[in-house]
Amino acid sequence: MADTNLFRLRIITPDRTFYDNEVKMAEFNTSEGEIGVLRGHIPLTVVIAPGILTITEENGIKEAALHAGFAEILKDRVTIMAEIVEWPEEIDLKRAEEARDRAEERLRTKTPETDAMRAETALRRAMARINISQR
Repeated sequence: MADTNLFRLRIITPDRTFYDNEVKMAEFNTSEGEIGVLRGHIPLTVVIAPGILTITEENGIKEAALHAGFAEILKDRVTIMAEIVEWPEEIDLKRAEEARDRAEERLRTKTPETDAMRAETALRRAMARINISQR
């Protein structure tokens, strides 16, 4: 018997369909905070914030680093249009740590020319990559 609590999760990037499957739950960060989505969720469109995407499937959990984009949430499906999303094995940890260090340095030595919001976003992206690759 099919599980009636499942919904379709599609994650699309500019260069590939990253994920397309039936799931029990999807959790990710939005510009308004963290969200968990189950079948029957109120329809909503949200802006993605950098962080860890947790996908609960029938047989386990998958995680990925999700960086930017938006999500359309409907009662029976969720579509995430992402700029970048990466499985842990796709992440170069050394590169992520270097990006974190650069962003922290920009924030620490802020000048009038420093784009603080851009540096904070770069820091959040680097931290998501580091956190997911170390799990």
